[in-house]
Amino acid sequence: MERILNIKRAHSIIRDFKKARVLVIGDLIVDHFIWGRVTRISPEAPVPVVDVTKETIMLGGSANVVNNVRSLGARCCVTGVVGKDSDGKTLVDMLRQSRIPTEGVIIDDGRPTTIKTRIIAHHQQVVRFDREKKEEIKKRVVEKVLNYARKAIGHADIVVISDYAKGIVTEALTSSVMEIAFRAGRPVVIDPKVEHFDYYRRATLVTPNNIEAGVASGIEIEDEKTLETAGRALLRKLECEALLVTRGESGMSLFLPEGETHIPTVAREVYDVSGAGDTVIGVAALSLAAGASFKEAAVLANLAAGIVVEKLGTATVTPAELMDAASTRLKK
Repeated sequence: MERILNIKRAHSIIRDFKKARVLVIGDLIVDHFIWGRVTRISPEAPVPVVDVTKETIMLGGSANVVNNVRSLGARCCVTGVVGKDSDGKTLVDMLRQSRIPTEGVIIDDGRPTTIKTRIIAHHQQVVRFDREKKEEIKKRVVEKVLNYARKAIGHADIVVISDYAKGIVTEALTSSVMEIAFRAGRPVVIDPKVEHFDYYRRATLVTPNNIEAGVASGIEIEDEKTLETAGRALLRKLECEALLVTRGESGMSLFLPEGETHIPTVAREVYDVSGAGDTVIGVAALSLAAGASFKEAAVLANLAAGIVVEKLGTATVTPAELMDAASTRLKK
């Protein structure tokens, strides 16, 4: 692999994260984890019985992108929708505790706050169940989100759209946000969902996973050759500046008009991939805001992903952890 980034340059970019200002728009989610152990099978059905030892609540979806950006020392604001319920109040309270402005969080009494509950036993996810309403938000709510975005974009260095297909990222919202951002000279990076790929044309950077890239391009990805064909086709289709395909244990592949770069994984052990995509988009956005090239941003995002998948739950990365990973993995 070509030499993209050395330790000195990586540390310089990471230090500049604290100067960055990021606006995150997307699906706010509460991540609920029930932790326990399994010692027997239920006599009622062939399913494990989980003896619960603890429960934790974490910021999820676009809120986890915000949490990652904040954890890395940058300034961040967010807009999205929660329900008029206890889960929405919990999410807003958690954002405030992390010193994240909540003026852009819109309360919609016509829908519940999205909450994902995962049951974890012996470091493995047993089951997940979701409580949500996935219909698109109403036009009046879109306008409230857009009104906040119009004000915030002028104070941001970069815009992140975190799409979990929970109804917040509509075609009208996406096109309006990109128009406002590009008019202001701000890049827009998108963590996508397959059903909305037509919304993302001309974005600065789009970060699908391997499966999403295959479905969106109409090319079944079976090996590196089909990956490259799919990546190039999707880059042309979206007319975006860059496409970063996350490939799990195979690392990442960055597609630019001038060619592609494959970046091998750095994770030693994978315990939990929950929220890894949030870390990738957050670090990529911060890196670009700090003056990194697309290739440099991809390397740092890959390092960060390698850190969070070694943690349980919806995890974040600190500047010290990312600097340590760069010192260990990169050449001087």
